[in-house]
Amino acid sequence: MSTHDPSSGSEPEGGDRPSFDKQPPPSGTPSGAPADPYGSPPPPADPYGSGSPYNGAPGAHGSPYGAAPPPPPPGYGQDPYGQSPYGQAPYGGQYGVGAGPVPGMPPLGGWGARIGARVIDYLIVQVVAVVIAAPFADLGSRNGWLSTFWVTYVLYLIYEGVMLSRDGQTVGKKVTKVRVAMLVDGSPPTAAAAWSRAATFAAPALICCGQLWWVVDGLFGVFDKPYRQAIHDKAAKTVVVSTA
Repeated sequence: MSTHDPSSGSEPEGGDRPSFDKQPPPSGTPSGAPADPYGSPPPPADPYGSGSPYNGAPGAHGSPYGAAPPPPPPGYGQDPYGQSPYGQAPYGGQYGVGAGPVPGMPPLGGWGARIGARVIDYLIVQVVAVVIAAPFADLGSRNGWLSTFWVTYVLYLIYEGVMLSRDGQTVGKKVTKVRVAMLVDGSPPTAAAAWSRAATFAAPALICCGQLWWVVDGLFGVFDKPYRQAIHDKAAKTVVVSTA
């Protein structure tokens, strides 16, 4: 029991007076407990960021519903690439817009121009065939002229394959102002398409049918809609268009 008299006015010895110089331990840490060597753990992160995805205040990464919706697909009837495949000529000239069956396609080549081109090309090849065959065949006999026809078919196949591979035009087509184009995009025929077209036109005539095949092939195109494709056009996926 302490014998200090509070009325004596003297201070107690030995620490009986409470000290106010020492700060109390920080809140949350029990008095006398050792301090956490790693510090206090951070509060759990909000999985949706600092704001609610529904209150209009998206978090650091934004609301999962806050992004603008993707743009709608092109409207019905519009070209998804923004222009018609026939919208521009491959050599810089402009085609007539909407003139052919496909928007932007130039007018289809007329039958007069197409037949005229064939006649011109055939006469050119026939003259060359006669010059080649003359030293080896008797042109005064039926067999001699038959030999020139075989040479003509072979030369015609080579002539058309080479010419169409360059720019889609033979000499006859240049004169009558038509050209062969790929149906898919209006470009000049690829080498494969040009030779396929030439072979389909000339090979059956060479092998079995003669000029009768050309009549059948041409009549097929007369009744074809809407591109007027003959059999050789169908085989090569080409179309004949006007350059006038």
